[in-house]
Amino acid sequence: MAHAQSESHGSQQTKKATASGWVGSALEYYDFFIYAQAAALIFPQIFFPNTDPKVAIVASLATYGVGYVARPIGAFFLGHWGDTRGRKNVLLLCMFLMGFATMAVGLLPTYSQVGLWAPAMLVVLRLIQGFAVAGEISGASSMILEHAPFGRRGYYASFTLQGVQAGQIFAAAIFLPLAYFMPDEAFNSWGWRIPFLLSAVVLIAGYIIRREVNETPAFETVEARAAIPKSPVVEAFKHSWRNMGLVMCMALMNVIPVVATIFGAAYAVQPAYGIGFAKSVYLWIPVVGNIVAVCVIPFVGNLSDRIGRRPMIIGGALSSGILSFFYLYAISIHNVPLAFGMSILMWGVFYQGYNAVFPSFYPELFQTRYRVSAMAISQNVGTLITALLPALFAAMAPPGSTNIPMVVGSLALGVCCIAALAAFTAKETYRIPMADLGKPDAAAVDSQEYERSRQQAISSVR
Repeated sequence: MAHAQSESHGSQQTKKATASGWVGSALEYYDFFIYAQAAALIFPQIFFPNTDPKVAIVASLATYGVGYVARPIGAFFLGHWGDTRGRKNVLLLCMFLMGFATMAVGLLPTYSQVGLWAPAMLVVLRLIQGFAVAGEISGASSMILEHAPFGRRGYYASFTLQGVQAGQIFAAAIFLPLAYFMPDEAFNSWGWRIPFLLSAVVLIAGYIIRREVNETPAFETVEARAAIPKSPVVEAFKHSWRNMGLVMCMALMNVIPVVATIFGAAYAVQPAYGIGFAKSVYLWIPVVGNIVAVCVIPFVGNLSDRIGRRPMIIGGALSSGILSFFYLYAISIHNVPLAFGMSILMWGVFYQGYNAVFPSFYPELFQTRYRVSAMAISQNVGTLITALLPALFAAMAPPGSTNIPMVVGSLALGVCCIAALAAFTAKETYRIPMADLGKPDAAAVDSQEYERSRQQAISSVR
């Protein structure tokens, strides 16, 4: 029972840390996703020369990818900050950077006003956004994990990603009424700016909530022992390069939201592809998928505490990869109800086998001393690779080409298989005590003792 006692930090702090992770992720990813929506739906028309619509689509999706290019740089800097100055400090820094960059996008002049300066400034602000978001999930996941009781880490850490999905719902919920009720001319000239400027509200709310959370016991223990490394990044590569490689491969699962919301949106609504879904109709697909995901995530996180992290990730990767074919096929035959159904299954349900579990699994693979750095760097390198995929998909399956669902679906499934293989190769972590996480010789506690600890943690909340 020692494990339960040593890792039970009082349900109040656990709840506060979880709420902070949820709200912070929701607010920060609201910012990130409104950019994603705009890059697919509106930026090709207003930030790029309109002489060739095909070029404008590829260029706009490439600016979406640019945000991910800055992620590994942000991961090095913000990971170091989180491991040397604390989880709470890095999360506040991430939020301020993201909020200011997003507001600035809402104030940018268009291509018709300043020519090439418009896409250039867009790229700079996207780089700042990518830099900022690099520390968010690793910082928030580590904070919740280190506050959570033994046997419940998967459940509590899953709320980080529930917040991310909620942020995407907020992003689309702001865009939907604007795209639906505003005349196209008004939306294209100034309506699209409103969601970006609303980040001011996002920033204030997030700061108030994050200020309330204590630093984690695991980080404070390292600090008290004067064991904070001078360079957590160097330690991460020295001691955990193999696990970092596996996390990088598993993070390629980001291909599924890329297929669903970025390439899928462009394929469905951009005139050059000739499908012709109305923008206002298409925007409901990610909203409904995300609403389902928000409901599914805590159940999947809880299930990973019972049967392990690896089976959930492997199953989620393979099933959502297979469903990507059917989702793109539904768009190709102009079937809105079928596209809805496939989106909900692929992304709202099966993808959550991965999405709800990685916030506990990734940080559990690393030691406290360099946890934020190791997770941030490896995860963001993986997502950087997937962010280049929308432009690759558009190049491999350009407007006018045949068999688009088969080409893009095959690429997506191949990437999902790499992620599943990485999860299969990784060490199972759910029954390893907090103090031993990331150590090569770490042993899992006996399953009966683990279940007793888990039940005690569940009953203490009740």
